[in-house]
Amino acid sequence: MLNPDETLEDLLGRGLRDLRISVTDRCNFRCTYCMPKEVFNRDHAFLPHAELLTFEEIARLAAVFVSLGTRKLRLTGGEPLMRRDLETLIAMLAELDRAEDIALTTNGSFSPERVHSLRAAGLRRMTVSLDSLDDAVFMAMNDVQFPVIQVLAWIEESIAAGFAPVKVNMVVKRGVNDDSLLPMARHFNRPDTILRYIEYMDVGHTNGWRMDDVVPAAEILRRLQAEMPLEPLDPNYRGEVAQRYRNTDTGAEIGLVASVTQPFCGDCSRARISADGKLFTCLFAIGGADLKALLRGGASDDDLRAAITGVWQKRIDRYSELRTAQTADLPKVEMSFIGG
Repeated sequence: MLNPDETLEDLLGRGLRDLRISVTDRCNFRCTYCMPKEVFNRDHAFLPHAELLTFEEIARLAAVFVSLGTRKLRLTGGEPLMRRDLETLIAMLAELDRAEDIALTTNGSFSPERVHSLRAAGLRRMTVSLDSLDDAVFMAMNDVQFPVIQVLAWIEESIAAGFAPVKVNMVVKRGVNDDSLLPMARHFNRPDTILRYIEYMDVGHTNGWRMDDVVPAAEILRRLQAEMPLEPLDPNYRGEVAQRYRNTDTGAEIGLVASVTQPFCGDCSRARISADGKLFTCLFAIGGADLKALLRGGASDDDLRAAITGVWQKRIDRYSELRTAQTADLPKVEMSFIGG
């Protein structure tokens, strides 16, 4: 176990400070950039429940990661709220003394009242995915005809429950929803939300990604600055993925996540555990290390620490910095399997 101010480092000196935990590979949306309906259809074989990590297994792994210097835990999917009784897991993670942050990324499609039980369980931050305020555009992107108004209700209730500022993630795809850049900025021009624009990424290999579909963060910024005064802000911490800006008139914050055109691999401090218990050291990874086999094979916490240490200390991942047309076509793990 490391001292409280220490963290495990990889071969490039990047600490293991953030852990993304996918609790399910299922989602009730079929977003075209993540789980296109043509692939994730009725015939798609999702993980059987027995193959998912149990809440006890997740909490045990999280405790081991925290002992190695991890301080931020984020629950992802798929759609994490499709995992029954997620509040139980959140309460278990909230008991970890050295876990400074427990966050959730959701599509906000559930009853808004649920944000209160999540808060009561110990969730500290809320991130909501919303790609447009235009119903026609949003429904075309989520591909299940889900309306914007219900996601907005989730965001408002999250603010009322004490999650402010709520982060709102918008994946931007050229010719699909880039006309929504300014309407989104106007709507979330408020201090209790942080709007983050995310470049369309080549995660997985089923979304038909092309560089031509990417709207560079620099272009997004130019389009926003044509209407509103934005000044750059310093990162909150080393390894923060978003370039931060503040509207000098209103104090509202926006972020730009430019993992395609301005890679931030050099400070990447994130590990990911898939829903079936594999450890991935990069969002664009092809394979992962099987921690579930260790958990269910009788491994001790020291064994788990040794396995995680062995993987992380050999880590040299720099996919976004090295991306080529050839690497973009590799059969990478799907976003729905390891979260964003």
